[in-house]
Amino acid sequence: MNASTYSADLEFLNGQAQTLELASPDGEHRLVVIPAWQGRAMTSTFGGSHGPSFGWLNRPFIAARKDDPKFNNYGGEDRFWLGPEAGQFGLWFRPGDKFTLDDFRTPAGFNSGAFQVLSASPQAVVMARRFSVTNYSGTAFDCSVRREVRLLDAAAAATALATVLPAELRWVGFESCNALSNAGASPWRSETGLLCVWILGMFNPLPNGSVIAPFIPGEEAVLGPKLKSYFSGIPADRLQLDCDHALFRCDGACRSKIGISPRRARSVIGSWDPDAQVLTLVTFNLPAGAHRLPYVNSQWELQRDPFGGDVVNSYNDGRDPITGSLLGPFYELETSSAAAGLAASETIVHVHRTFHFTGPQSVLNRLARSVLGVPVLPGSPKPT
Repeated sequence: MNASTYSADLEFLNGQAQTLELASPDGEHRLVVIPAWQGRAMTSTFGGSHGPSFGWLNRPFIAARKDDPKFNNYGGEDRFWLGPEAGQFGLWFRPGDKFTLDDFRTPAGFNSGAFQVLSASPQAVVMARRFSVTNYSGTAFDCSVRREVRLLDAAAAATALATVLPAELRWVGFESCNALSNAGASPWRSETGLLCVWILGMFNPLPNGSVIAPFIPGEEAVLGPKLKSYFSGIPADRLQLDCDHALFRCDGACRSKIGISPRRARSVIGSWDPDAQVLTLVTFNLPAGAHRLPYVNSQWELQRDPFGGDVVNSYNDGRDPITGSLLGPFYELETSSAAAGLAASETIVHVHRTFHFTGPQSVLNRLARSVLGVPVLPGSPKPT
């Protein structure tokens, strides 16, 4: 995990952009948001201003203060994007492009420019933006986005995690509530492509850590594959599959990505840092009957099933085998809404929550078992 403190990261960010800091009444839980960087929630802590800093910050890119039309890679624990990324309805590629990093280009509407602050309080900020995007097939979408980022108190956190928060643990939790509206006059139709809300959290790579990705167990003939693998596959020593969860290395040393389909998805994913003894949990509002809903497909190819996409993803950075470029390194925990087949003025809402916990490992094990369903955290002694 990052050796920097929250105060050091906040001081750095204050020197680069206008920040909004959210804090709990006791000052222990803190979060910094930057509206100018598309409303990103950059980093959080549970230890007051001198506590650990959990978000990955791309300090060299930030300090250079240069706009990158391919990807303004500031970092941050919660950034707003829209999907799909690639395919015939993808937003990052134009007709004739190859699905490679050379042709990859983030839509300007959520790559640059500020989100307008509508309101701010000590624990929450509400922001908005209007923009248009055009997909690979040439379909244009007029979008209106309203984004609220807020710290969660103990009652809200316990409700979100559907468990009692152990008193022995230190923690911080926050959520983004992201409303996407069709601001145009025509409905969005599957025949010409649909959008989804896509929230991505960027974290410092964990040399000895793992992403913990729970999924619904069952026969592949009924539920499909347990996981989807992106890019050129994942080396066997980097992914461990159990009957109901996967452990995915998140060390920033091998470009790889996993996805979980709506037939398999649960409303949670997490990671475990055994060195810092920090359990990270991400939850989201998984719709009832998600397995019957379309989810956009972001595979980097022309797709046979453009609505056979994922609900939950995790990306581990590493050098691109073709270009040799490295985006971080970092790892990501990502969640997506269903595909938004919206009529004019209609809205879809996606809520993404991020938590960090530390404390006695036996208590962290109980929390992981309750929320993620794993027997023990990786590397822990087996229960007797």
